Amino acid sequence: MADRTPIIRRSSPAALAAVLRDSITRINRRMRQTRPAGELTVAQVSALWSLDGAGALTPRELADAERVQPPTMTRIVARLEEQGLVQRTPHPTDGRQVILAPTPYGRELVTRYRRAREEWLATRLSRLTQDERDTLQRAAEILARIAKD
Repeated sequence: MADRTPIIRRSSPAALAAVLRDSITRINRRMRQTRPAGELTVAQVSALWSLDGAGALTPRELADAERVQPPTMTRIVARLEEQGLVQRTPHPTDGRQVILAPTPYGRELVTRYRRAREEWLATRLSRLTQDERDTLQRAAEILARIAKD
C-alpha cells in the first residue's frame, strides 16, 4: 500500500483545509473502526454516544443529531433496546413522545469504546518523537479553538 501521507508546505488556507480535512477524516474513520469486535455497528455506537453526551433525547432529536431519517433511527434504537443499552421513558410534558436515555450498561459500553479509541491513538502517538507530540499538542489546541468558532 502506498504511503498517502501528504507533504505539507506553506500553502493557502484552502490547500491547508483540504489536507486537514483528509487527515482528520481518515483518523476519525480509523478510530470509529476501533471497537470491541462484534458488538455494535458504527451507527449504533454513534447513536449511543449521542445519547450519552446529551443525557436524554427524543427519537426525533436523536435522529436529527445523527443526521438520519426517523425510520432509520427507529431501527437503530430498537436494536440498542434489545441489547439493554437504551431505555425509553414517557416524555414529561408530551404524552405522544418518549425520552431515550442510555442504561447504566449503555454508559459502561460507551466508556469501553472511548477507552479503546484512546488506547489506539495513544499507541500511535507513542511512536512519535517528543517534538512531534509537542507539535500535535499545539495543533490540538488550535483545532479546539477552531471548533468553538
